[in-house]
Amino acid sequence: MIATLGQQSQETVLDIVSKVFSRADTLAHPESLMKHLQALSMVWAVVFLVAGIACMFRGYRFYRAVTVIVAMGIGMTSGYALGLEIRAPYVVGGCLGVLLAVACFPMMKYAVALLGGLSGAWVGANVWTAVCYVVNSNNPEMAQAAAAKHWFGALLGLIICGMLAFVLFKLSVVLFTSVSGSTIAVLGILALLLQFKPWQEHIRSGLSAHAMTIPLLVFVPALIGLILQESAQTPAGAGEQ
Repeated sequence: MIATLGQQSQETVLDIVSKVFSRADTLAHPESLMKHLQALSMVWAVVFLVAGIACMFRGYRFYRAVTVIVAMGIGMTSGYALGLEIRAPYVVGGCLGVLLAVACFPMMKYAVALLGGLSGAWVGANVWTAVCYVVNSNNPEMAQAAAAKHWFGALLGLIICGMLAFVLFKLSVVLFTSVSGSTIAVLGILALLLQFKPWQEHIRSGLSAHAMTIPLLVFVPALIGLILQESAQTPAGAGEQ
């Protein structure tokens, strides 16, 4: 099924996703990001868009299901990339995806903490790189050298947001559902727009104008989703830790 939906190009959706998330600050590198997204089929782009919007605005209400699905997605993508080394990507990806999904059930609180930490690392790495290019806009070499240390921002975000899950559980859940949902939705809509040939060059040139552009397109909707979900009334049982 994955191969069928991804048949617009020779790459499957797992190939594309693993390449997109192969670096922590991928949003701040628009050229390579759009190159990968352009290979994504229209069907998968729509799936990403719909799933991302649902997760961004309603993720907290169904956070257990979202946690399991996100964990499975991470496992499948990581396992696929690892499985390429032994020429069994689907076997390794499927096994690791199922393993992480099942492990979430008895360890939901820790799974939320981990996903919250990863969301913080994702935000920290991309913000670090984008800010480095803004601050050193007149010195590209210095900007690249500073951006190469984006793991500082990732580590800071990982620690802060990971610890947040044990203090403010709802906020941690809302954070990772908003950030992950916004990321998936924006990647989906960009992939859709890149399917239209007349718009393709204008979109590529516009988004490649600065490293800050795509991070803003992702994190502003994520912040809106966070505010709306945080202000919503807590559903029965959803605040359990």
